[in-house]
Amino acid sequence: MDPLSSTLLFIGLVVLAASWILLIIAASNSDDYTWTLSSIFLPPIAYVYALYRWESAGDSIKAAILGFALIIVSLLV
Repeated sequence: MDPLSSTLLFIGLVVLAASWILLIIAASNSDDYTWTLSSIFLPPIAYVYALYRWESAGDSIKAAILGFALIIVSLLV
């Protein structure tokens, strides 16, 4: 794996982790604590919550899409 691919993969993984943390923060600000627990212990469920609550968690979905795009580009380069 060349340095560009490694860098893109690392940045993509960091952006995905940051989007998950943003989702946990957005879920903890809601009234229902079950979304917070689900977001912590089941990360794919956190993205379902973000689609359900787009107004409060839309930025984290955008960050996740960017992270996935960087990972895909790193695998194709």
